[in-house]
Amino acid sequence: MKRKDIVPTQTERLMREGDFIVSKTDTKGIITYGNPIFIEFSGYTEEELIGSQHNIIRHPDMPRSAFKLAWDTIQSGKEFFAYVKNMSKDGSYYWVFTHITPDFDQSRRIVGYTSVRRYPKRSAIEALTPVYKLMLDAEKAAGARDAIAAGTKVLVDILTQKGMSYEELVFAL
Repeated sequence: MKRKDIVPTQTERLMREGDFIVSKTDTKGIITYGNPIFIEFSGYTEEELIGSQHNIIRHPDMPRSAFKLAWDTIQSGKEFFAYVKNMSKDGSYYWVFTHITPDFDQSRRIVGYTSVRRYPKRSAIEALTPVYKLMLDAEKAAGARDAIAAGTKVLVDILTQKGMSYEELVFAL
């Protein structure tokens, strides 16, 4: 089954509070490791995941501009925190609170990324769902060429209005 053939469903899978989903990628976002809980929630086999782009689990409700922010942050050598809606192979979805860190070699060059996801706060999901929808709507309205800039503008405007950074917003939820 190809990723584009998967139809999102309204079925939510809830992480267990003690679970940690762990995956590693190379610098291009190709999965190099996934722990058993990642395999379980993604619905893919280990063989299907290893060597695939990490966006294999991207839910279409997530704005592309959110991932641009993530990539810009981790590629600059900083850690990134976010609430993310992922999609399993069967079309169901699951929310996570993610922490992505760059992996460095001895010369402090980035050689990959590690993502650890855990049980998210329901109140944070409820607060961010309309923000992600506004960002996604702006991306769709702008068209392919300007989509990421349009979604980013929505987020920046919200952060400016609240007087906080993205990280401050995430931790305030």
